[in-house]
Amino acid sequence: MHTELVINQQSVQPGCQVVINLPLPRLTTQAEVAMPVHVIRGTKPGPRLFVCAAIHGDELNGIEIIRRLLKQSILNQLCGDLIAVPMVNVYGIIHNTRYLPDRRDLNRSFPGSKHGALAERLAELFMSEVVAKCTHGIDLHTGAVHRSNLPQIRADLDHPETLALAKSFHAPVLLNAGLRDGSLRQAATQTGIPLLLYEGGEALRFDETAILAGLRGILDVMQHLNMLPAQKIRESLSTEPFIAHSSRWIRASGSGIFSATRLLGEPVQRDDVLGTISDAFSNQEISVLASCSGLIIGRSELPLVHEGDAIFHVAQ
Repeated sequence: MHTELVINQQSVQPGCQVVINLPLPRLTTQAEVAMPVHVIRGTKPGPRLFVCAAIHGDELNGIEIIRRLLKQSILNQLCGDLIAVPMVNVYGIIHNTRYLPDRRDLNRSFPGSKHGALAERLAELFMSEVVAKCTHGIDLHTGAVHRSNLPQIRADLDHPETLALAKSFHAPVLLNAGLRDGSLRQAATQTGIPLLLYEGGEALRFDETAILAGLRGILDVMQHLNMLPAQKIRESLSTEPFIAHSSRWIRASGSGIFSATRLLGEPVQRDDVLGTISDAFSNQEISVLASCSGLIIGRSELPLVHEGDAIFHVAQ
């Protein structure tokens, strides 16, 4: 039988599709703020998956991924429940910033507290009204400002169920990433909910490749969980993902104008030249060398660098 689903004191019955606005603390102007929660309940029982985006308010690809996900006609055949939250950090969205108004990082504030700072209150609300009521989760992210990420899944790959879930996403890279204190992934894991963190693209930009990869990945995970009918697997998905157990940032060895010669997704060997840093005053150049072998999964998009800036992220 279907289990009961109540969000914000509103009961959602099997076969229904609703939008529930979770009320949040008002802006200083007294304008009301709400977190939109889209709920689709299938007519047949099954897993309950939450998909969320914009925990960091400047990471926009996930919002578009969820918008397209909710338009998929195949959801009419849903078994189980889909809870989609396109804007968790509504305050960050309003201000085009990663953080909350008090400069706290929401993804370092979980599981939160009803009586804590704004970030903790937001985290507690999301945990109690969404996460705690689900069996699985997918958290959508992008790279930071001026940094692009190759589509990738970060998860606990030592956990068999999570590994199978990660592989079903069909991302080109799976990174066995440790848990960070205060993150949603840590909080979900501690409550026994397998969660995948998807990274793709750059902050404050739509990246069509990352958006399509994210949308297809979510649908593939839902098929893996038997929430959607099995579809013919795309031929492009036959390649095994690059599974990484660690990663390293390669940093600028000097300051100047950075010109990259290697792209996201390219394999590199130790001591390969990845680009150059030039001096506008003397035209001298410094080669940027790979300090390890692996696959480029992240890259700086800003041409101006200071010594020590992270410019390439390599998965090993």
